[in-house]
Amino acid sequence: MFSDPIRFRGPLADSYPAAVALVVFALIPYLGLTSALTPLTPVLGKSLHMSDQALSLTTGMANAAYAFGTVLAVQFAVHLRGRRMLFLYAVLSLIGSVMTAAAGTPGLFIAGHVLQGLCTSLMLIAAVPPLVIGWPTSRMPGTAVIMNLCIFGAVAIGPVIGGLQASAGAWRPLFWIVAGLGALALVFVVLTFEDQGPQDRTAPWDWVALALAAGGCAAAFFGASELETHAASDAIVLVPLLAGIAMLISLVTFEYLIENPLMPVRQAASTLPVAGIVVAMCAGAASVAVIELAQTALKSEPPAHVGLLFLPEFGAAAAVAVIFGLLFRTRWIPLLALGGMITLSAGAAVLSGVAPGSDVLVLVGSGLVGMGVGASVSPSLFIAGFSLRSAQLQRVFALVELLRGVAAFMVAPVVLHVAMTAAATPAAGIGTAAWICFAIAASGGLFAIGLFLAGRARLQRPDLERWDSGDEPAWYSPPLGAGLRREKRSPSAAGARG
Repeated sequence: MFSDPIRFRGPLADSYPAAVALVVFALIPYLGLTSALTPLTPVLGKSLHMSDQALSLTTGMANAAYAFGTVLAVQFAVHLRGRRMLFLYAVLSLIGSVMTAAAGTPGLFIAGHVLQGLCTSLMLIAAVPPLVIGWPTSRMPGTAVIMNLCIFGAVAIGPVIGGLQASAGAWRPLFWIVAGLGALALVFVVLTFEDQGPQDRTAPWDWVALALAAGGCAAAFFGASELETHAASDAIVLVPLLAGIAMLISLVTFEYLIENPLMPVRQAASTLPVAGIVVAMCAGAASVAVIELAQTALKSEPPAHVGLLFLPEFGAAAAVAVIFGLLFRTRWIPLLALGGMITLSAGAAVLSGVAPGSDVLVLVGSGLVGMGVGASVSPSLFIAGFSLRSAQLQRVFALVELLRGVAAFMVAPVVLHVAMTAAATPAAGIGTAAWICFAIAASGGLFAIGLFLAGRARLQRPDLERWDSGDEPAWYSPPLGAGLRREKRSPSAAGARG
């Protein structure tokens, strides 16, 4: 099917702005929806005759499809022609968006939204790495800013858009706008089309990884979604949740052990990549959960008013994205990520008082969360990517996005369930759950610092030219615990010298 070369070459194949537009229109729609749906839930439920449990399960399965798609995209890239597959992903994404916007039945909406989630991650892995390494290194700082805005800026603006749309008592206009953006993504796929061969058709299909990723994501997200109407100890929650987590741990272990893995777990098992992955996971989990807690606490307020209270989240994320671009060639990227975790922790602490708090508290807290996410997650992606060869970038991004997506979208329902069940009043429960988010962010930052110190890592300027050539990482990442091992050897070595 994909063996013969296609002579067609898009008129904008050599245009960097067009490549940027492709990524923007491919990623923003679904990622914005992930945080816009909370205020729209009552409107959606009434229109489609769906219960809160059904909507929770729909969101969970769409997020599971997003997480699984990162693994599937890498497997397809190994064996199939990347640009043709990107065209297929964009077509399917548009179909899913039209299905959700036009849905008159729950089944059509559910199928369309799950397809949106799957295709967004497929496009992410297919389109973003070429944007990073397919252009001169002078473009990389700008690309980093764009990625930050597309992935995290879209999530940050979601509550604002969702609140404004909910205040109008309608949901379809937003979904038709999403479909329109999907159509633009397809247009830019065609305009920038340049056929390319598969990475390695001789490589085996990693059916074990695909099965573990699919089963693990589906089971874990299903279990977490059922917390909407069930206790955490119920079998319908506990069994799939634990089974899914076990399968995902098995996936990472399997990828570490085999010789030709889809995701470079063994190569990434050094100080800087592991620290970056931990920061990305903890920042994603804490930020998504604490914003959902704040939205839940304010659900009795007018939706438009609540939405505008989260505008500082987007403004702060956009400002930090620019700062990241300015620091991209410096040695300060790890410190930016650490600063992001500190700021995110502060945001969670502020929002712990959201239930009885004032509008100013929400404005400040959401701004701190936006600043923290923008400063931590995207820099962490590059911390991991710079520590391996650029040829591995697609696979590294897939690994980080899989783990970040699982942490971000699976932890939030669990934390929200704690908020609703762990205290005598919802206000007290939301405060307790917000402090859990604080603990997640703070522990992630402290763990990363511990890894950095134990490995005796140092701040380094990334050598982008060397990295872009594909031969070497952009900087040196010491083995895990390298400094501790040297300290343990030193007494015996001193004794031998004596």
